[in-house]
Amino acid sequence: MTRPFDPIALAQALIRCPSVTPADAGALDVLAAALEGLGFTCHRVASGTGAERIENLYARKGTARPNFCFAGHTDVVPVGDRAAWSVEPFEGLLRDGKLYGRGASDMKGAIAAFVAAAAATEAPARGTGSVSLLITGDEEGRAIHGTRAVLDWLRAKGEPLDHCLVGEPTNPKAVGDMIKIGRRGSLNARLTVIGTQGHVAYPHLSDNPIPRLLATLNRLTMEPLDEGTAHFQPSNLEITSIDVGNPATNVIPARAEARFNIRFNDRYTPESLEAWIRERVAQDGGAHELDIDVSGDAFFTPPGPFSDLVADAVAAETGRRPELSTTGGASDARFIKHICPVIEFGLANPTMHKIDEHTSVKDIELLSRIYGRVLENYFRAPWIRGAAG
Repeated sequence: MTRPFDPIALAQALIRCPSVTPADAGALDVLAAALEGLGFTCHRVASGTGAERIENLYARKGTARPNFCFAGHTDVVPVGDRAAWSVEPFEGLLRDGKLYGRGASDMKGAIAAFVAAAAATEAPARGTGSVSLLITGDEEGRAIHGTRAVLDWLRAKGEPLDHCLVGEPTNPKAVGDMIKIGRRGSLNARLTVIGTQGHVAYPHLSDNPIPRLLATLNRLTMEPLDEGTAHFQPSNLEITSIDVGNPATNVIPARAEARFNIRFNDRYTPESLEAWIRERVAQDGGAHELDIDVSGDAFFTPPGPFSDLVADAVAAETGRRPELSTTGGASDARFIKHICPVIEFGLANPTMHKIDEHTSVKDIELLSRIYGRVLENYFRAPWIRGAAG
């Protein structure tokens, strides 16, 4: 009899790799070794150069379709004030039934849970499907050389993904609370209004950019972008910085800069939202510079058989029906949506990115069973077989 795979030991081993973006610190080596021991074929996909070089991993077991992919990331955010931690952030300590460490909930615990689930599924051996993992080291960073690079590699190889589950910590309080079927997109903008420097006593000889900047920001914020859509909360613009950089009290500055972020729903595309911004900025009529960076479009997978399959697995293991939600920040699902249907479900998120990040050992074991049930039901579903072709 095959001994069950231990997700807790793998989660500990992953946490012990201090893989703060962009460092891998051996995390993908640990994961690849575990997967190869389970019969997966692993491919390392690197992207970027120098300090921006990122290591990624794609692993697959089986050759038949459908190919069910689990997506996640081994990179983590910095620990912050290390002295404020009650444990070593990268020790992977077990204490009072909890696993502590940076990445425990976001999202090395979920990766370990999926590996445990994949170890138990028999679909690849039966030739009735494949299980794969797409794991990046660039989700917490700029997300340029991570999942997007792997997806480009998959397209070049002709490697299909039929459905994808992203293991982000989606649950506000407890495993079983929430499945994410979408998330708003994110746009960052930097607006610099250019004036003419001069003496404050002679304003007619200058052009103060500050009132012009404030007027433009007022045009951008005076009315809501929208009232929300059927499945999304309203789009939202937040000014995050206003900076003049003027240490003098008697000088009108030459430049004034503001930064703002917009979280936008499926009413907008990046192109339509950029046009909306530029139209309002242009009303100033003066010289300005506007830089816009869209880190991700909104993604949405309509409720249906795929979300039902995951929700059924959650309900079977927890006794609770999870809410289908589109709240929260961006994830790499925004890139995967162009390849196949994608939703998110993982651990509870109250401690992610915080001091003493931790997750319950029982929650990792519970998530392993949920993922296992998802795989079991997925490869048996007639609609899945038909969709894979």
